[in-house]
Amino acid sequence: MIEVKHLVKKYGEHLAVDDLSFTLEKGQILGFLGPNGAGKSTTMNILTGYISATEGTVSINGHDIFDEPEEAKKCIGYLPELPPLYQDMTVREYLNFVADIKFVKRNEKRKMIDRIMRMTKITDVSERLIKQLSKGYKQRVGLAQAIVGFPEVIILDEPTVGLDPMQIIEIRDLIKELSKSHTIILSSHILSEVSAICDKIMIINKGRLVVSDSPDNLSQHIGGSKGLHLEVKGETETVKKALEGIEGITKLEFEKNSKGGIVKLSAYSTEESDIREAVFYALSDARCPIYDMHSTKMSLESIFLELTQDNKNSNTTKNSNRLFRKNKQKNEEVYAAGANNQESEHKEEN
Repeated sequence: MIEVKHLVKKYGEHLAVDDLSFTLEKGQILGFLGPNGAGKSTTMNILTGYISATEGTVSINGHDIFDEPEEAKKCIGYLPELPPLYQDMTVREYLNFVADIKFVKRNEKRKMIDRIMRMTKITDVSERLIKQLSKGYKQRVGLAQAIVGFPEVIILDEPTVGLDPMQIIEIRDLIKELSKSHTIILSSHILSEVSAICDKIMIINKGRLVVSDSPDNLSQHIGGSKGLHLEVKGETETVKKALEGIEGITKLEFEKNSKGGIVKLSAYSTEESDIREAVFYALSDARCPIYDMHSTKMSLESIFLELTQDNKNSNTTKNSNRLFRKNKQKNEEVYAAGANNQESEHKEEN
């Protein structure tokens, strides 16, 4: 459905997107993550045809966004971070206008708009001017315009900004429902939201692909695929010293809200290591009773920080560069295999 090959975008000497390649199949929800200035918005603007690329190609449903922009854009619905609203129109007038731009058939337009307004919960404000709406309702109207025409690909940049918790849950459910017949790219700073609804997560940093995998497998890329959550009685430094010497532990993560002499932490290890017994004896020798110990996973927030923090941590930098090279090589192999298959099929047809 979406195929991006060796995408590069330069602004003078600044490299905003650096040799980015990825593919996305129909029905998948991609969580597109990265720190501010990582190149997320630039990439999404290129995918929608809003700006051009310096190098590389983008294919949407088989149409090149640069060679066949009109056909490619017909397949895309886009909600930018700031919704493109006409404030002096009513909600219904605006959605009618969007439907006309997207060449929705006249006899289908009203039925479609009514359905989309029900989906996004904006029917009750359909006759109000957009400028009179709250930020949350404006965000919903922006989402509604992206859905008009039911395009194959929907790109959402911070779709839940300004929404209250109940509205966020409703939009999350709507995105899941849309994924049954649409391919969705979702950019958000609410990492718990991304983890809850995305089939695949892609993290970029300084324009480079750092890692791309399912939410469940992301932690394996930094050697923290298994973990234990612990509540231990004792001093933090004593607990830390006791655990640091255990073979197989790749990361210790202490919670800041530890109090009353109870230290809360997570100890992560490689997939092959079972550290439970070693942890028990180490803390016993340090005379630090274990009040609770159970399996846990490294949070998406921790993974994100580990993979995108600045060059102050040389090990993380080396790891990020290694992952970039690994993903680049993997994508090149996939594209080469695909090209060979297409060539073989072409020869057989002839």
